[in-house]
Amino acid sequence: MKTRSAVLIGAVAIMAATAHSNAQLPPSVQLGQVRHTSGDNFVPVFEGWEKNSDGSFNMIFGYMNRNYKEQPEIPVGPDNFISPGEQDQGQPTHFYPRRQQFMFKVRVPADFGKKELVWTITRSGRTEKAYGTLLMEEQLTDVVISENRGGLANDSVTAQPNKPPTIAIDGLASREVAVGQSVTLIANAADDGIPKPPPPRENNPNRAVVDGVPLLTVRDRPTSQAIVKPSRKGLAVTWIQWRGPGELTFEPMNEVVKDGKSTTTVAFAMPGTYVIRAYADDGVVAVPADVTIVVGRGTKTSGQ
Repeated sequence: MKTRSAVLIGAVAIMAATAHSNAQLPPSVQLGQVRHTSGDNFVPVFEGWEKNSDGSFNMIFGYMNRNYKEQPEIPVGPDNFISPGEQDQGQPTHFYPRRQQFMFKVRVPADFGKKELVWTITRSGRTEKAYGTLLMEEQLTDVVISENRGGLANDSVTAQPNKPPTIAIDGLASREVAVGQSVTLIANAADDGIPKPPPPRENNPNRAVVDGVPLLTVRDRPTSQAIVKPSRKGLAVTWIQWRGPGELTFEPMNEVVKDGKSTTTVAFAMPGTYVIRAYADDGVVAVPADVTIVVGRGTKTSGQ
């Protein structure tokens, strides 16, 4: 069973990359805590692996975008690829700021053995790599994922068996719209109701209070860096940009599923091919579904 070592390995990789960055600077300008709004590089992170029922394995990756605001697009190619195999194995090309965990999976065969799956990203003249291996200490469980996301299943003794949510996006898998037009997307999502959402924070009897002010408990710990936050109100859907040249705004970006559906509207100001991803999150794990939107300069729309 996986311990927390896989996440620690990811953290060590990030710290080592930061140390490498500082080592290249003169002592007078080695500032480990400098915040960059833009222009800094990325660290791909191997989160760990899980075994599938057919004997194959999923290698799970996330990333650390060191920038606090910039959301660059790094197309699949020499600056963003996975090896061995095809360069494109479903990795993101649009990167949200800071640390984003457990973002995508790459399936490898049952006989993968001691080989490595490597995600390579180059930005600002620096190349970083994440190495995925099947080391036993890097095996993931739902509890480990939840612990590191700040989710609801943080105790392997008390956690109930949990089935991951399901999600599918209505309509065609690929659609066409014109620049300046908006698209309404609907996701159908379902879950087994486990874990049960906790009581509202203000009504939580286990929440520490000092001088009448509620304090953060273990389950309330901040997860503000994550674009996909674990839901505490039941099954929820978060819409994000997975690929595409211009930054998108979703209205809303996140909402609790009602009557099995979640709806968002997004407008496109720049032409190009976009992949939009919707994550269904039950408070423990997040399951994605994608739709491709081709944005042209014309005035017609199709496939909506």
